[in-house]
Parts: sequence; structure tokens; C-alpha cells
Amino acid sequence: MNMAYTLSLFVIVLILICSPAEGQGTRVGFYATTCPRAEAIVRSAVQAQLTSNPEIAPGLLRMHFHDCFVQGCDGSVLIDGPNTEKSAVQNSGLNGYNVIDNAKSQLEAACPGIVSCADILALAARDSVVLTSGRTWQVPTGRRDGQISLQSEASTLPGFRTSVADQTKLFTDRGLNTQDLVALVGGHTIGTTSCALFSYRLYNTTTSVSDPSINSAFLPQLQTLCPQGGNGGTRVALDTGSQNRFDSSYFTNLINGRGILESDQILWTDASTRPFVQRFAGVAGNFNGEFARSMVKMSNIGVKTGTQGEIRRLCSAIN
Repeated sequence: MNMAYTLSLFVIVLILICSPAEGQGTRVGFYATTCPRAEAIVRSAVQAQLTSNPEIAPGLLRMHFHDCFVQGCDGSVLIDGPNTEKSAVQNSGLNGYNVIDNAKSQLEAACPGIVSCADILALAARDSVVLTSGRTWQVPTGRRDGQISLQSEASTLPGFRTSVADQTKLFTDRGLNTQDLVALVGGHTIGTTSCALFSYRLYNTTTSVSDPSINSAFLPQLQTLCPQGGNGGTRVALDTGSQNRFDSSYFTNLINGRGILESDQILWTDASTRPFVQRFAGVAGNFNGEFARSMVKMSNIGVKTGTQGEIRRLCSAIN
């Protein structure tokens, strides 16, 4: 091996060691030395708001999902503007932007220009689960913030009438499988939805007076909550009897015909997703563990690292 070749090889190795981790993804403990209190600050910000507003937890969880499914997990859903993702009708019900802003303000005071908004959102989603009695997990960090946010791209998000086939394709396109789909939709174990998104199932459907997949004993309860011609903005628990606790009862409700959204209930009636619903409903199904695993997978969709993107000073605006 000649001297020139040896020198060249040494230079290449040195560059690989010293270069930013662009494209190499995230890692647990990314801020251990640069901002060691980062995770504690985010958790405190979530907890402070959750005490007075239980809707913060499902709001932040859903916000992280919506962020990752459009442009990847880069905080683009947080950007203000008339034509941004935040302004899309699919994101009109998101709740918790103030939590992210409060955490960012504290982090900028403690560690200026270090912690990305995308990472704050990923951590806040985890903390929302933990603070509603779910199991914790280690969140890989190191994401940088995106600089593109387009209202039109939010149209790809799954909706309350999206078929299982279309949901599956949306997840597959992002590297997630059917088990991930069922586990992540299980996040509906916390939170509420509006009557406007499911009351069509209660009255005069094309197949019968009401959607036949709804438990006949449960139907009158829903009709009382959402009377025909009533207020479409009325909120109803997605997981009846357990809307503020992260547990597997959501799946038991699906099995018993007590799913609220059509896109939820069809996870039980469709042959491809039914086995996962059945497994997660059982004690041995390890829903919490599988949810955590799927969240880590989802949180690495299209991440920007190294010299990609930016670290925003304000989560609501591009630098």
C-alpha cells in the first residue's frame, strides 16, 4: 500500500468521523451534553397544560402523527400562515400548539439554538401518553426543522371515512405495516371527536336506519349525545368510558361495536386488520409495547438531520 493511498484513506476516515450526521438518522440521548434538561423541560410544559386541559394529550399525539405523515417528522405542521399545513381543514382540530411554544421558549432560554421544534413535538407526544397512564419509551432525537409547509399536502392525511385499503397504502408508503397502522390508530384510546364526523352513521345511512356495525344497545347513547340536526361541534369520547386513560379498552370497544369513527370500527370488520385488533384487546397483546415500537418507527419518517433543515427560533415561523 503506497503512502498516497494511505493518506487518502486516512483523510476519508477523518471526514466521516468529523462530519455532521446528515442522513444518519436520530439517536437516543442526542441532547445529553448540549442540552441535558431538554426532555425534562418538555415534559414539564406538557404536564402544566394537561392538568387544566385533558384534550392537550390527544392533541399533541395527533399533531405528531399529522406532522410525520406530511413532509416527514420535521415540525412543518407548526408553521403559521394562510397556505401552510396548519391552515388545512385536516388540521383544524389540532390542540396543543401553545404547549410546543411554551417548551420552545424555555429551551431557547436554557440552550439557545439547540433543540428543534420537531424533537419537541416528538417528545411531547411521548409524554402525553405517559401522563395519561401509558407506558414510556426512549425517543430518538436529533431531528431538524423543515422549511416547507404546504396546505395542499395535508390532503394526504387519512380521514374519518378512509377505507382500510387506503389507510394501509398511506402507511405502507411511509414504511409502516398493518400492525403499525392498528397500533397507531389505537392512539384514539385518548381524546374526543365531534358529532359532525360520525353522526351520519346514526341516521338514515344507505344500508339501514343506522350503520349496522354499531352495537344496537350503544346506538341510543350516541343518538342522545348527537341528536339529528343537533350541534355538530359536540365532543364525544373516542374510547367510551376511558377517554383520558391510555389503555387497550379502545380495541375492546371496537370488538363490541362501540367504535365511534367509521375508520376506527372498520379495523374490526376488515379481515386484514381484525387479528391485530383482537390481539391488542387482550392482556397478552402488549398494546402499550407495540404502540411504543410503532411510534419510534413513525417518528423517523423523512427526518432531517445534520445540515438539513434548520433549528427554528420560533416553532411557528421559518428563520
